[in-house]
Amino acid sequence: MSDSPPARAASPAETSAAATAHVPAPPAPEHAAPEHALPEPRTLLVKVFGKDRPGITTGLFTTLAEYGVDVVDFEQVVTRGRIVLCALVTAPSLEGELRAHLHQWAEGQRLQAEVISGTGDNRPRGEGRSHVTVLGHPLTAAAVAALSARVTACGGNIDRVFRLAKYPVTAVELAVSGVPTEILRAALAQEAAAQRVDVAVVRSGLQRRAKRLVVMDVDSTLIQDEVIELFAAHAGCEQQVAEVTAAAMRGELDFAESLRARVALLAGLDADVVAKVRASVRLTPGARTLIRTLKRLGYQVAIVSGGFTQVTDDLVERLGLDFAAANTLEVADGRFTGRVVGEIVDRAGKARMLERFAVEAGVPLEQTVAIGDGANDLDMLNAAGLGVAFNAKPLVREAADTAVNVPFLDTVLYLLGISREEVEDADGGAPAST
Repeated sequence: MSDSPPARAASPAETSAAATAHVPAPPAPEHAAPEHALPEPRTLLVKVFGKDRPGITTGLFTTLAEYGVDVVDFEQVVTRGRIVLCALVTAPSLEGELRAHLHQWAEGQRLQAEVISGTGDNRPRGEGRSHVTVLGHPLTAAAVAALSARVTACGGNIDRVFRLAKYPVTAVELAVSGVPTEILRAALAQEAAAQRVDVAVVRSGLQRRAKRLVVMDVDSTLIQDEVIELFAAHAGCEQQVAEVTAAAMRGELDFAESLRARVALLAGLDADVVAKVRASVRLTPGARTLIRTLKRLGYQVAIVSGGFTQVTDDLVERLGLDFAAANTLEVADGRFTGRVVGEIVDRAGKARMLERFAVEAGVPLEQTVAIGDGANDLDMLNAAGLGVAFNAKPLVREAADTAVNVPFLDTVLYLLGISREEVEDADGGAPAST
């Protein structure tokens, strides 16, 4: 149950056998026990299970305290009102009496108890430690079986499992050791696609809990719309623009050239239409929850868009965003000219903006998270510490660190190890996915 117990010293029998076989001893681990270390102390694993009720943990440790034992480790899990409580303690001199007392106490509580003798602490966790987040809608037993089999096949071990959310998706987090993160990520990504679940694999460590910068694409990520198509609807060229947009997002056209071609179709459109376009923008379900939660947890949030500042400026104000970058439609005499002004925010531009925002926010690039759906987001996703493909095109899903294929943007929070309960606490009990 413990994450990092001390290494076990070799027994005299093992030392003798190695010497007899004349096998050279391997190099001592960095934290290996001294050659003449004392034998590990005897310990007892106490397991209690049954119907949960207040006071069980107190009752168990009150009983153990009467025998002067020390607590080495303990864990407790409650599932559908059933408790499993495990305590690893040092063995007392009156072990038999303690066993009898524990069973008597458990029977009085209508619980079952088991006491297992042993020595020392838990075995050390293997090298290479990762957090694996699994999202399912639903999460099937077949998917869990297939993913856990992949972990085993890579030489890894699942040390702990914790449920992050049951709504709007089932999200669980696995602590895995014994396999490098990159190898585990590649293996589970392939299996996740086959099982139609979403899986994110990140390296364990303090950096996972550090405050970060989250940078999002806008069109079809933060919002459900393509902004240029909203403008095109008022100009009477929506179908033409939509066809070019789709080809650009699939990576079939150069983004800058396609942008200029689409913007040219807006020439002569009254700029007063901006207010109508802003009013028609639809946030993606979970967008507000995602941003509110991140901000309340100390994250900084930015958007980068191949769309237009005429809309993103409004989103910054409405959502309280920290940084933003987008293209700007040129206006003359109250009408769009059909041109953009300034530096075009294209595929490479989005990556540059990510790096610029990280510097301004004082966040190392490896502590950034990028979220996007189209081919013009790929450089940004690859540059970030964690790249998330959100309901993305196949090309983007294959290239990103992880993919989310459910229509709720706030599920990205689970990839950061933030549970639904923490989301609701940070959000003051607001409904999920708003």
